[in-house]
Amino acid sequence: MVREEQRRGPRAAIRIVRFAPGERLAISACLLGETCRYDGASKASPGVIALAADCRRAGVEVVVVCPEVLGGLGVPRPGAHLAGGDGHAALSGRARVLTAEQGLDVTAAFLRGAARASELARGARLAILKARSPSCGLGQTEIDGALAPGDGVLAALLVQAGVVCTTDEELAAGRLQVECPG
Repeated sequence: MVREEQRRGPRAAIRIVRFAPGERLAISACLLGETCRYDGASKASPGVIALAADCRRAGVEVVVVCPEVLGGLGVPRPGAHLAGGDGHAALSGRARVLTAEQGLDVTAAFLRGAARASELARGARLAILKARSPSCGLGQTEIDGALAPGDGVLAALLVQAGVVCTTDEELAAGRLQVECPG
């Protein structure tokens, strides 16, 4: 079972998440080097790649997801942003996801992809997501053309399901420590 604790010191609190063998960790595919981003690139994070390898060796199941690809969007594809609210609002039908340049509505693909990614990640105790993404952003994402407080569509769905979520930036900044057995 994942155990969380917080350490406080002269700097911001550090969250510590400890995994046991057999537990599940979900990770945004682009952070592991998969070329699945809208621009055809990845956002490979050496720290996330090393963590995934350590966790796999320790018997933790690493679930790799790209909700936009799972929703049927190609690579590359037009960039997108949330309009009218964040991912929570999109899940409840109060916001949409639009392509950046043409304003095409791709909400259905984002919702479908978030649902498929969430299903694949079922039982995950932690998800490490790509910061500021309209799918995976946590705490802030692009809404109505500007970076604003809110979660992406998949992040919102995972948060609502009770999955502990964080971003690659939180991990890189040292505000999260993940420990795998072994």
